[in-house]
Amino acid sequence: MNIGEAALASGVSRKMIRYYEQTGLMAPGRSANGYRVYGPQDIHTLRFIGAARRLGFSMPDVKALLRLWQDRSRSSADVKRLTDGHIAQLRNRVTELNTMIAALETLARACEGDDRPDCPIITSIASSG
Repeated sequence: MNIGEAALASGVSRKMIRYYEQTGLMAPGRSANGYRVYGPQDIHTLRFIGAARRLGFSMPDVKALLRLWQDRSRSSADVKRLTDGHIAQLRNRVTELNTMIAALETLARACEGDDRPDCPIITSIASSG
């Protein structure tokens, strides 16, 4: 199948499929005229990559997961270690986001939100730079 059909079958956009090829995550076959040709295994790989990305794995982690997935002699401990690292990164990100939310809520409460130009939100952002 061609890239458009692969995109429909996998749920991954053409642009992302091309990106995954450029980054070496996958290498579909080529027809005699040089067009990409995607088979069932390519679609399965694209779905795997898409699922990993939806879980927030970084591209290097997706590459590592893909290698582990393709390695039938893998240790599940390697997969778990990678996943535990990702969970820790997500928890750190949640903490950072909660800190940002709290700071913005404080600034929003301090802002009158009226027609005057005074705005503690703008003042705070301007003084932070």
